[in-house]
Amino acid sequence: MGERKVLYLDHAATTSVHPQVVEAMLPYFSERYGNASSLHSLGREAHQAVEQARADVGGILCCSPDEIVFTSCGTESDNLAIRGVAWLNRRQGDHIITSSIEHHAVSHTLEQMERHFGFEVTYLPVDEYGQVDPADVERAIADTTILISIMYANNEVGTVEPISDIGRIARSHGIPFHTDAVQAAGAVSLDVNELNVDLLTLSGHKFYAPKGVGVLYVREGVELLPSQTGGGHENNRRSGTENVAGIVGLATGLKLVEAWRDEESRRLVGLRDRLIGGVLSEVDHCILMGHPENRLPNNVNIAFEYVEGEGILLGLDMEGIAASSGSACSTGSSEPSHVLLAMGVEPGVARGTIRLTLGHENTEEDVDRVLEVLPGIVERLRAMSPLYEG
Repeated sequence: MGERKVLYLDHAATTSVHPQVVEAMLPYFSERYGNASSLHSLGREAHQAVEQARADVGGILCCSPDEIVFTSCGTESDNLAIRGVAWLNRRQGDHIITSSIEHHAVSHTLEQMERHFGFEVTYLPVDEYGQVDPADVERAIADTTILISIMYANNEVGTVEPISDIGRIARSHGIPFHTDAVQAAGAVSLDVNELNVDLLTLSGHKFYAPKGVGVLYVREGVELLPSQTGGGHENNRRSGTENVAGIVGLATGLKLVEAWRDEESRRLVGLRDRLIGGVLSEVDHCILMGHPENRLPNNVNIAFEYVEGEGILLGLDMEGIAASSGSACSTGSSEPSHVLLAMGVEPGVARGTIRLTLGHENTEEDVDRVLEVLPGIVERLRAMSPLYEG
């Protein structure tokens, strides 16, 4: 018997590398392996590939290629945006505004800056769907505010934030505005001018490109203090020998998902709503987390009362279905999701959530397979729960 193929429903955590991305990358591991800073022909060839990728990414973000900085991942991009702007503007102020549902790449960075370096951070509340009210952003602005950082779309519950409105407020006050858009690529527009953002973060492995490569968009005129110094790479904003193959792969993946975006989003919304509707109709005592409509096309996050999400995930895994309970960066934690707690979800309910995130290879048959096995898994777990009375 052959090994059973895994039904993968954890695309918010990572994606497979698309064959076209692999094909584009391969020459830069062997035939075109030069250092992009070298002057000889191999170096010039590598440099040209990096600059073409920079132009491709800039085209999708509707910005100048010079405003694109390649990094090692989304976490580094978030750190560079926040620390870089904050440290350079420390003399003007020490106040930063963010939301209470940010990815840990943002929230833990800001907590460290508060604890060890004396910055003041305002963590804005969200409503029951996980949305920030732009009016709360405006009310939080002070004379000492030097940066606003609000994510574009939440990685756990899929809620899309009113980034353009928040950006308009930030711009009216002359405050740099950063958004973590790691979950947004291929789902919603990345036009930085429509979004009114000054800094934007992407990570390649979320859109069928490899792990270990990311992007930070930095609007012209916004200065930041580099976290890495050395050879002055990336226009002195991020030193370190360029990951040429990864950069080529990132640009290729981003072009692919941008080309698919409208058609693929419609397809995924159909699968998403089929899955949500099926679960809610087949399983009692379960609640959809996140905004019912204003959410990412591929995100399904449901809380199952009277059970632990970890037990459901193990049951799904035994059936060959890969899912998660939230952010991959906090999987295994005994604490309830900070995102769900910020949304007002009770801790006991929050512990019973699972996240199913669809991707390019998923089909209606995959959704039907989940609906075939999930109700039974939940029923068996509830039968063992002292809290469940049936």
